[in-house]
Amino acid sequence: MSAFVLVSGPFTDGRIWSAVVGRLRRTGAGAHPVTLDMRPEADLETHVEDVVRLIDSLDVPQVVLVGHDYAIHPVLGAADRRPERVARIVYLDAGLPQPGDPALALVPDPAVHELLGAGDDPRPVPPPGPGDWRRWGSTEGLAAHQLEFLSAVAVAQPPRTLTQPLRLTGAAAGVPVSAILCTAGGTTIEGIQELVRVGPPQLRELADPRVGFFELATGHWPMLSRPQELTDILARAAADEGRRLTAPEGEPAFLRPFLLDVPERPRVRTGRVDLHLPEAGDTPRPAVLFVHGGPLSPDLVPTPRDWPFYLGYARLVADAGAVGAVVDHRLHGLAACPRAAADVAEAVELLRADPRVDPERIALWFFSGAGLLVADWLTDPPQWLRCIALTYPVLAPLPGWDAVSPRFRPADVLGAGGGKLPPLLLTRAGLETPQIAATIEPFLDAAKVREAPVEIIDVPHGAHGFEMHEPTDESRAAVTRAVRTVLSRLWS
Repeated sequence: MSAFVLVSGPFTDGRIWSAVVGRLRRTGAGAHPVTLDMRPEADLETHVEDVVRLIDSLDVPQVVLVGHDYAIHPVLGAADRRPERVARIVYLDAGLPQPGDPALALVPDPAVHELLGAGDDPRPVPPPGPGDWRRWGSTEGLAAHQLEFLSAVAVAQPPRTLTQPLRLTGAAAGVPVSAILCTAGGTTIEGIQELVRVGPPQLRELADPRVGFFELATGHWPMLSRPQELTDILARAAADEGRRLTAPEGEPAFLRPFLLDVPERPRVRTGRVDLHLPEAGDTPRPAVLFVHGGPLSPDLVPTPRDWPFYLGYARLVADAGAVGAVVDHRLHGLAACPRAAADVAEAVELLRADPRVDPERIALWFFSGAGLLVADWLTDPPQWLRCIALTYPVLAPLPGWDAVSPRFRPADVLGAGGGKLPPLLLTRAGLETPQIAATIEPFLDAAKVREAPVEIIDVPHGAHGFEMHEPTDESRAAVTRAVRTVLSRLWS
């Protein structure tokens, strides 16, 4: 039978595994919860050594390492030190850290980023109270007494466990992997499969046949909310079960040619912004700033402004006589919305200050997850903002996106400052994912109440990111109409 080493997420210790430990042992398996050193001076390497020490103490050939949330970092570190002793690594509702990443990069609570970013001697992160655990993940399935229990056993998280980079040599690269997704947080196997299909190349590693996926219909703490189901899945993971993903053929979708043939235009790069220029002329031109979707990995190469997708849109605008601009903003995680919004605002100022641009005729165009960033431009829009375009946008935080600041809820702030709203253009994908589609209607309802002018372009047979799929007459027509509509607002 398998021997499981169970490592819990931030603030907690081995006690939260009690119900799972008992069930595993009754099946004849070994179950060994780890209690990590939570002294203020502990760092990530301390926690790696805690896990290594337990592995070394067990009289078994190999173990299954289970890392919940933050704990995947010390689990990966321990596997790297003792790869010959690890039969499998199980990611339990955990992120996908890369070598050199601090655990803080995957922390959803923006308050923690502020705390640990203040000064050279950061303080320990206080444990959540019963009503605050949702900042760290979905609490669906947890009763009030279980939230009380979590807070009762929790202690402050040592700051350097979150800020010290993960050190890996690659020694455990061949160890099989299982991932257990708690779907109440909004992550599903189908969603991961879609990311593998259209996302950055590094995500293709998830389609490795050594990686198996499972779903649990509960929140972020299944060892409390669904201990029997979690026990069963751990046993199946150890037996190398689990759904395998399909590796996409050919190049990543975001590197495929744009769906329309567009002539290349002169490009000028300034900081995070690329300007695609129309034919030379003495008159300053209107401009469209394209804001790519996200969150995206900070290690993504090439970055969005070099994708054929955004090059195509910007060149279309330039070909029509306006300036097409693309900003590489830093929406690298859910807690990064303020930083990404600042990048967009800086790009707008740069664009308006350029002598080739008419500063009184600007349009902003948001895609996908960047739809949240439109909130800043809907509260009290400036007069020079002539149009806002939204293409398959996320217009409210999705399930499990509790790390998104309340500032980024477009429907809540629409016209709240009393200014006149510019024309809005919404392009909808008819085959949109249900979670994203559910954010659209409340926004349209709010727009109706505030008498905001909204034009809708529907793409009935288009999925999210339809421009990167096989081109169709429908998708080409939608893009062409959207660009013409935005430009007509700029020239009017």
